[in-house]
Amino acid sequence: MCGVEIRHRGREIISIRGDEADPFSRGHICPKALALKDVHEDPDRLRRPMRREGDAWHEISWDEAFDEAAKRLLAIQREHGSEAVASYFGNPQVHSYGGLMGGARLLRALRSRNRYSATSVDQLPHHLVSWLMYGHQLMIPIPDLDRTQFLLVLGANPVVSNGSLMTAPDVARRLKALRARGGRLVVVDPRRSETADVADTHVFITPGTDALLLLALLQVIFAEGLAAPGRLADSLEGLEDLRTLCAQWPPERVAEPTGVDAATIRQLARDFVASPAAVCYGRMGVSTQAFGALAQWLIQALNIVTGNLDREGGALFTSPALDTRRSGVGFGTPGSFAKRRTRVRGLPEFSGEYPVAALAEEILTEGRGQIRGLVTAAGNPVLSTPNGKQLATALPKLEFMLSIDFYINETTRHAHLILPPTFALERDHFDLVFHMLAIRNTVKYCEPLFPRQADQRHDWEICEAIASRLESLDPARRPPALTRLATRWLTPKRSIALGIRTGERGAGWNPLSSGLTLSRIARKPHGIDLGPLQPSLPQRLWTSNKRIDLVPALLRQDLSRLAHTFADVQGDVPADATPGSDRMRLIGRRDLRTNNSWLHNSQRMVKGPQRCTLQIHPADAATRALADGAVALVRSRTGSLRVQVEVTDALMPGVVSLPHGWGHGLPGVQLRIARAHAGVSANDLTDERYIDELSGNAALNGVDVWVSAETV
Repeated sequence: MCGVEIRHRGREIISIRGDEADPFSRGHICPKALALKDVHEDPDRLRRPMRREGDAWHEISWDEAFDEAAKRLLAIQREHGSEAVASYFGNPQVHSYGGLMGGARLLRALRSRNRYSATSVDQLPHHLVSWLMYGHQLMIPIPDLDRTQFLLVLGANPVVSNGSLMTAPDVARRLKALRARGGRLVVVDPRRSETADVADTHVFITPGTDALLLLALLQVIFAEGLAAPGRLADSLEGLEDLRTLCAQWPPERVAEPTGVDAATIRQLARDFVASPAAVCYGRMGVSTQAFGALAQWLIQALNIVTGNLDREGGALFTSPALDTRRSGVGFGTPGSFAKRRTRVRGLPEFSGEYPVAALAEEILTEGRGQIRGLVTAAGNPVLSTPNGKQLATALPKLEFMLSIDFYINETTRHAHLILPPTFALERDHFDLVFHMLAIRNTVKYCEPLFPRQADQRHDWEICEAIASRLESLDPARRPPALTRLATRWLTPKRSIALGIRTGERGAGWNPLSSGLTLSRIARKPHGIDLGPLQPSLPQRLWTSNKRIDLVPALLRQDLSRLAHTFADVQGDVPADATPGSDRMRLIGRRDLRTNNSWLHNSQRMVKGPQRCTLQIHPADAATRALADGAVALVRSRTGSLRVQVEVTDALMPGVVSLPHGWGHGLPGVQLRIARAHAGVSANDLTDERYIDELSGNAALNGVDVWVSAETV
């Protein structure tokens, strides 16, 4: 979403910098933009189809690759049923509108309901709560960052992430502006993050207890008569019910498990209410815990009962030029929950996808419905999903694995075929997803910087070719002739052009209209400012009665699990745990330059001090005879690893932190720079059994670990 200005000589990139004329990013770029050159020119990047034979890789033609992929996938489904082939789409898929549309086309042709994605190790609680409360999984309220007076941040580090599910270029500058206008920033986190460093107040909290804190904040607001939902009061279902539920959770009850004293909780509630415009925002640390859905629900409730939903300076809904909730581009389904459950553990689907924490066991467990084939696209689940070692053990047992990717990484090394798509600078770009999550309404379309080579294929073309061959080989999959004709004509670019033209801001079919069209947007390469977010409720609600369900039944029921659990959310002890070695809680963290694993094959991103370290509080380090720079042994139920220690008082006592995305030293990985800076994978310690039991989202934070000094 950041405007990028690239100077080049032919296909050689000379420089990359921020586009100062971009009305949204205003010259800001993050390291991902600088790494465009490195990935584009990376000698390890695949550019033609590769087939694995044993441990060796051989280049083959596109037609041969497409034919083999379709035949082998179809053979598995004919012998074992359609569900025997599964799919996994990774996070980078959302950065390519062609990949999104092409992926949807391929999934329809596969006809398998065994679908997985990075959503369930990231943001599933957001979508579930939005569907339950507002009627649509993409109705996610966005903090009005540039106009708020009080920003309460839970489990998020936007200074590093530049906003996650809150598209906000140059967050650091925007937070300085918040404080300059007399506003206040409060961060609640088990680690004093980069965002906490610039905050007015930082509050430590025990990992996994955010729902308890939020219940106590609401209890204070109700008990002291501070609730004021404002103009939305008549659009709420369940306000008194929420008051009754929260009455059981005074600050004194939650102080011990959360580690936040009652006086601090009461003052925080009063300060939040007293602000003329406030917003609570919670992200990864909140979503990826055992009570992620409850916490995300209570964040919404806090904003609602204080009158900060759908008002300037609070949380608002976007109105993008192409609203996938309303358009026909195929990504606007409102949502569904628990229509089906996984075969082995019975985990619920959400919006047609199963939780990825179940993927390995569905491959390893024999019987009817066992996964025997897998298609991955733009994902590296061996490093990004819980108990990655288990998945690495499962993948070689597949009869066939196809990966749409341009690296041989920790996951794709197990594939039988890898089909590499073009990279960002070789394709056009329109952001289908992040405009819907932005703190300001803007729109931009970018033409490709470089023409693709004759022997390259775009991601959507790869998906289309495989889908077409599947339908050709199996006439039962073949859609009606009119549908086939429409599919051939309606390319991804034509689809977004149609969605923009027929959207709320579109020109429609009136040639005299001043509304938006794709061609008009393309003539403004710096982007077009469509103005700040505006109040839009209750009209934009997707619930049948145009009311907000403040206390959805599923979430109310999950409160009993919270009451019975408190801080002790996981109790399995590794068999070799050292007597007297106290349990600690593991959390993740992000680093500005290396927060995505594909950045690790860029020398400019990984150079400098070691980033894959175990951060630990000085008192905890001293108890375990660990000095800064020493090697610690970290164990959990699922595994163990050895990692360099970084002693810092930025960690809450009893908590350790390890960044995600590392662990490149596995056999067969063909990433030279990443292997030289291998690090260790935090997901060798996380647990596929440890999930948010309501949503199925992986609980990557608050994992029980045991830490000791490495012994020779």
